[in-house]
Amino acid sequence: MKKPFAITLDPGSSRANHTGSWRTQRPVYVDRLPPCNHACPAGENIQGWLYHAESGNYREAWELLTKINPFPAIMGRVCYHPCESACNRGKLDESVGIHAVERFLGDMANREGWMPASMAESTGRKVLIVGAGPSGLSCAYHLALLGHQAVIVEAGNAAGGMMRYGIPKYRLPREILDAEIARLQKMGIEIRLGTKVEDVMDAMKEGDFDAAFLAVGAHIAKRAYIPAGDAARILDAVSVLHSMGEESPPLIGRKVAVYGGGNTAIDVARTAKRLGATESLIVYRRTREQMPAHESELQEALEEGILVRWLNTISAVESDSITVEKMKLDERGFPQPTGEFEMIEADCVVLALGQESDLDLLKNVPDLAIEKSMVKVNAAMMTSHPGIFAGGDMVPSERTVTFAVEHGRKAASNIDSWLRDETFDPPQKHQIAEFSMLNTWYYSDAHKTIQPELDLARRQSTFEEVVKGLSEENALFEARRCLSCGNCFECDNCYGVCPDNAVIKLGPGNRFRFNYDFCKGCGLCASECPCGAIRMDAETI
Repeated sequence: MKKPFAITLDPGSSRANHTGSWRTQRPVYVDRLPPCNHACPAGENIQGWLYHAESGNYREAWELLTKINPFPAIMGRVCYHPCESACNRGKLDESVGIHAVERFLGDMANREGWMPASMAESTGRKVLIVGAGPSGLSCAYHLALLGHQAVIVEAGNAAGGMMRYGIPKYRLPREILDAEIARLQKMGIEIRLGTKVEDVMDAMKEGDFDAAFLAVGAHIAKRAYIPAGDAARILDAVSVLHSMGEESPPLIGRKVAVYGGGNTAIDVARTAKRLGATESLIVYRRTREQMPAHESELQEALEEGILVRWLNTISAVESDSITVEKMKLDERGFPQPTGEFEMIEADCVVLALGQESDLDLLKNVPDLAIEKSMVKVNAAMMTSHPGIFAGGDMVPSERTVTFAVEHGRKAASNIDSWLRDETFDPPQKHQIAEFSMLNTWYYSDAHKTIQPELDLARRQSTFEEVVKGLSEENALFEARRCLSCGNCFECDNCYGVCPDNAVIKLGPGNRFRFNYDFCKGCGLCASECPCGAIRMDAETI
């Protein structure tokens, strides 16, 4: 009798023995990139730490999380969580409340006093970091993990940068900020407060630094020419929020007009309400749909009684009033003046038109490329001057805490490579696990846990934190809503449905492998995998 056709390969080959003429496809276990991980500006392994959290292994979850992001208690509060917008679960019922679980882990770590599990031995190399904002602090943290000595020089009297002076307490309590920064200091990171770097080249030479990372932030408010009377009171948003951080609230009056449409404008308007303003009005020259502020921030402001004048611009300011001109959109969607004016009572006008960085410290850096008041950097976050890196608000990028933290981490990796005379080569990303790759019939509906909020009356009169955290029970529930998109979580489906006993269990945490001697390529394992971690490849021989 003629034997069936078979091919025998070397046992060490990536191709299996005895593929068999009956099989046209073979199953392959794969790891795909979860959309939450892909969307995270900080580069967190979100699915990875959620896996530990849903098992109740909170310390392991925190340790994996903080390999990338040193500030989970902060980021769980202030990040606008694009990971949740990308979450595949949102197409099934509601996205996983990733930021709420991250906050839960960060708060637990602060209470328990957790520290990073391991740090590399000292390399003897020393790096100057200018600015103690999110980017500078993040860079220092990752450099310390890599064994380098990081010295942060900060012009202000407290560390935190715009996290302290730009984000109000009702969004980020200062005890949370201080606890996360204290952890870095316990790691041996030196923070020199009240010290302004006038010339970075001199500072590097005097301190015998091997490299520098610049993260001075954007603390200079942009101005606009508005005709104003002698007694008109015009402030800038940066100064108003900064004074709140210094515990010296500004005198803004009973009726406040805020000019701008970003998150800072909303923060100032909500702050004014809490300072006792009976009327807090935002004047914005475009429509609500064009407003750059995040929708969640705007919605909370509207709930608190903040008023908004859409398609309006301030044309004049007097001691007790402003004159606004109505605008209309042209065919391209740009606002144009109409010649229609209206006078509105206002004791104070706060300009929230954006910020710029003070680049004076770079005046003696040779061959430095600066464009539109921002420092140009390459893919490694290095400026055009070797050994000087930059990040945060002073480089072209989206201005959020999350992006700033990622700049610091990315710069630290590249500084480490530069000090070792190497090139940092980031790992290649896997294919994104799209919703169509999942088999969602295995998942039951489980709607997102709603975080409790401070009652409206207290929100309007105190700086107490508005959004509260999850209990352990709710955090566990929320973590367990993760679909583990694109990565095996050992549900045993493939093992149970295989008609040929071709799936071999390798033990807890080690997943499975296929025995291709038995597999006939029916594809049942792939079709029944809930998370899309099995791919069917065509046989080539």
